[in-house]
Amino acid sequence: MSEDIKKKAIEMLLNGATLLSEPCPYCKGVRVMKNGDALCVSCGKSPDKEIENKTQEVKNIPPVKKLEEKLQSMTDELSKEKDPEKQQTILKSINLLIDTISKLKK
Repeated sequence: MSEDIKKKAIEMLLNGATLLSEPCPYCKGVRVMKNGDALCVSCGKSPDKEIENKTQEVKNIPPVKKLEEKLQSMTDELSKEKDPEKQQTILKSINLLIDTISKLKK
């Protein structure tokens, strides 16, 4: 970490910035955020707004939607699987997903 980055991060923290729980999308380093601007303490990059927005969109996907997407991918996987034992394992997982989705929708 360069001294300039370190000084900037310290200055941001002293002026009310917060540490982010999400790592830097470039190097996975710790980030500091102030007024919507994030700074990676390790690499010094500020992620593009597009990357930040995509990360936020992924977090905002409802759990049911995520489970339905997983159900679709497992269904696709099942249709390609030839081994009967693996098919049974996938079917058990699919049934658990269906049960969970139906409980969440209630």
